Amino acid sequence: MSNRPELLAPPEIFYDDSEARKYTSSSRIIDIQARLSERALELLALPVDGIPRLLLDIGCGSGLSGETLTENGHQWIGLDVSQSMLNIALEREVEGDLLLGDMGQWLCNADKSSHEPRLRLKAFFGSLYRCLARGARAVFQMYPENIAQRELILRSAMHAGFAGGVVIDYPHSAKSRKEYLVLTCGPPSLSTAVPRGKGEDGESCSEDENSEENQMVCISDRNRPKKKQKITRKGKGRDWIFKKKEQLRRKGNAVPPDTRYTGRKRKARF
Repeated sequence: MSNRPELLAPPEIFYDDSEARKYTSSSRIIDIQARLSERALELLALPVDGIPRLLLDIGCGSGLSGETLTENGHQWIGLDVSQSMLNIALEREVEGDLLLGDMGQWLCNADKSSHEPRLRLKAFFGSLYRCLARGARAVFQMYPENIAQRELILRSAMHAGFAGGVVIDYPHSAKSRKEYLVLTCGPPSLSTAVPRGKGEDGESCSEDENSEENQMVCISDRNRPKKKQKITRKGKGRDWIFKKKEQLRRKGNAVPPDTRYTGRKRKARF
């Protein structure tokens, strides 16, 4: 994990002039960005009617992904926090319009005690939901550091009003595995069903191959009624306490460890 840029510096510092040129000139990066962009377009499921769409490229960098959008006949607006990246995009004369803006630094990373990933994600998905028309779709290629981080991202999107889930391509490959957050603006319906990920042969994964992943990462209906907590006459039981503590841990709160004394009723006297 040491090569993750968010662990080294804030984005506008990490992607300076030197790093931006190094990134853009790498043939490997160019190929990866082209394939990721093609897959994102596929997951967007745009109508095949020959009409160009206006797309928002969040974290557009030097415009490598934007070139794929242009080649597919679409117009696009690119947003990035790194001025160095945008300068190179201007030098390369990309077709899209470019904006310098911050979508929330590294959304899930905290560089200071005042940084709160949960609030960053809430603001990001909330503002994105307000920008999109009902039924519009958004696709994000992401690298969650762990399951808790993935669930935090999904929960934030769900609370903002989105339906959807995560599509995982090549789930059994450590090198080729890619995760895409596929969201639709509005409540779940038949048209908002999440596509299946690709397997090693490039075809859609079977139910057996992807069942475990789907159970772990799909977003459920935000309007689904919650199960009632079973409360005994003596109060909330140990299971409820363990569940509540786990929810607080996922939110990033400091929670005391579970012990054999957790949830045990104290005696009236020592």
